[in-house]
This record gives sequence, C-alpha cells and structure tokens, in this order.
Amino acid sequence: MPDVPAEPAAEALDRLRALCLALPGVTERVSHGEPAWFAGRSSRPRQFLTLADHHHDDRFAFWAAAPEGAQARWLAMGEERFFRPPYVGGRGWIGVYLDVDPDEDTWADIAEIVADAHAMATPPPRG
Repeated sequence: MPDVPAEPAAEALDRLRALCLALPGVTERVSHGEPAWFAGRSSRPRQFLTLADHHHDDRFAFWAAAPEGAQARWLAMGEERFFRPPYVGGRGWIGVYLDVDPDEDTWADIAEIVADAHAMATPPPRG
C-alpha cells in the first residue's frame, strides 16, 4: 500500500482525535512515539487507543482495545480495513487501516470501535 498523503493523514488523525476527545475523561499523550488516548481512573488512566503511523509497517492505522469477540467480528469484515495488531492483538485489540480512503460508513464503524475501546478503559464501578 502506498504511503497516505500528508493532508488525508492529517485529516484522518484530526477526525480520530475528535472522536476520542469527545468521550468523558479522555486525555491524549505520546506513547511509544505515537499519539495515544487514555481514560479511566485519574491516578492511573488506561490506554485504549493509539495511532500506528508507519511504526510497525508501512501503513497508516490505529490500534484499539476491543471487547471480547469484537476482534473476530471486525476481522471477518475484511482484511483491507481491519487487522490483528502486533503486541496487543493477542489481548483482543483491533487494528484499523486509515490509508484505505475511509468513507462515512467506515467512520461510523470507527466511532463504534472508539466507543467500545473507551468502555474497555472505563469499566463501570463495582457495586
């Protein structure tokens, strides 16, 4: 896959960032050289999503925490968009390529993935 031009990559990052930061209690910081988003307890927030900008391959993507079974569901929808990321894929995280010209349906899927990832970092209080 050829490199994604800087302008669409910046636009995709801006859109992804907006989805993440719209959720409650989210902070952004650099982790492993990439923008990453954290949520949860203020004393130790958990990372739920990270950009993967050519760090592990030549693709522009993000990795997100996912609830049980979600990774298999997304992977079944097609390898041109979804993948099992290195390191965290064994824990169920899902990878999403952003260099495959995302359309509005794709952004609806991405919004769902981001919301699910956020929920993984912010479990409901124990009762």
